[in-house]
Amino acid sequence: MKQLIKLTVNGESYEMAIEPRMTLLDVLRDILGLTGTKSGCSIGNCGSCTVLLDGKPVLSCLLLAVEAQGKDILTIEGLAQNGQLHPLQQAFIDHGAIQCGFCTPGMLLSAKALLDENPSPSEDEVKEAISGNLCRCTGYTNIVKAILEVAQGQKEAE
Repeated sequence: MKQLIKLTVNGESYEMAIEPRMTLLDVLRDILGLTGTKSGCSIGNCGSCTVLLDGKPVLSCLLLAVEAQGKDILTIEGLAQNGQLHPLQQAFIDHGAIQCGFCTPGMLLSAKALLDENPSPSEDEVKEAISGNLCRCTGYTNIVKAILEVAQGQKEAE
C-alpha cells in the first residue's frame, strides 16, 4: 500500500506516492532522478549516500523517506547555486581531491555541514567530520587540505 509524502529537496517541493519501506536514497535516485547521491554499501558504512537533512549529514540509505517529510533535504545537485560551484566544490577541484568521484558528494556535504556549524575547524575536526565517508582513491590528504582552504577563505572574508 503506497503512502503519499511531501519532500523538500534542494528547495523544490515534491509530492509522491511511495512504498513506506522506501529509503530516502531510493526516492532521490529512482523517483526524483537525483543520481549524485550514490548507493555504495547500503548498510551505512561508506557515506557515499550522505545528504543534509536540516543541515545535518545523514545516511540516506538508512533513512526511510517518510521520515524526511517536513525537513529540508540538500543533495549534491543543490550545492552549486546559479551556475556557480560552491567554494568547497571548487577547492576539491583545485586540490585534486576528486579521483573516481564516488565519495565526493558525501564528502562535500559532510564538509559543508561542518563549515556551516564551525567555520574555523582544526585539521582534526575536519578529519572527524569526514570520518564517516570512505575514499579508496585520494588518501584523504587533498580532501582535508581543500576543506581547510575554504575555512581559511571564509575566515579572511570576515
